[in-house]
Amino acid sequence: MNKNISLAFAATSLVLVSYSASSAEDTQRIKLATTTSTYHSGLLDYLLPTFEQQSGYKVDVIATGTGKALKMGENGDVDLVMTHAPKAEANFVDKGYGVMPRKLMYNDFVVVGPKEDPAKIAEQPGVIKVFEKIAKTGVVFVSRGDDSGTHKKELGIWSQAKIEPNFGGYRSVGQGMGPTLNMASELQAYTLTDRGTWLAYQNKLDLNILFQGDDKLFNPYQVILINPERYPSTNYDAAKTFSDWLVSEQGQKLINSFKLNGQQLFVANADK
Repeated sequence: MNKNISLAFAATSLVLVSYSASSAEDTQRIKLATTTSTYHSGLLDYLLPTFEQQSGYKVDVIATGTGKALKMGENGDVDLVMTHAPKAEANFVDKGYGVMPRKLMYNDFVVVGPKEDPAKIAEQPGVIKVFEKIAKTGVVFVSRGDDSGTHKKELGIWSQAKIEPNFGGYRSVGQGMGPTLNMASELQAYTLTDRGTWLAYQNKLDLNILFQGDDKLFNPYQVILINPERYPSTNYDAAKTFSDWLVSEQGQKLINSFKLNGQQLFVANADK
């Protein structure tokens, strides 16, 4: 009997030791939910080694669409989010899920398509006319269809053009930006993409940028902490350390210095 009690106590002790070690390790890890563009572009692979070396924290990246990233924040499954859908982010903060939203950086969206440009979108004066032309011409348009920031932007443009995106050539694929670009290339179709992911993938694609520069294609990113009062179990202090670093002079300089093929992918714009 005593032997059984001793074994049971020993087993319990092991569990407690294991839990304590795990808890200590967890305090050094930061869970970041972010849009696929910050991952597929290579930006996070560029930034994180410097932050992790200086801070001692490890950032676990969950790359998904903005909608899913914000939903993870709503559920308290992550410590902070880095996304690019201003209206959805404002709603996220207004409902008390997120705190300390900070401007981080921006780039822009571009419309890419087959080099021959069968819909002649390159000749259009604005992105609304571009989308109208695509819908009326009957060419194929590949949509991410994943509630990402890019998808939200695309739907907003269709709405402004007063077009329901259900025309014959419309393909909603429910994929990230990289797979969507690959599919558009295979189908010789048009799609909307953030410039960062385009620059990371362009050498693998049989597509060209056919329209860019409209103010409606501005693409701002924010970093937002998960509300610790709502979710006390989040690693708030560590997440704030990361947020502080991203908007610091060093973090902002690194964002500006990140380039592919000699081209800058993001412009840092944290409030000073």
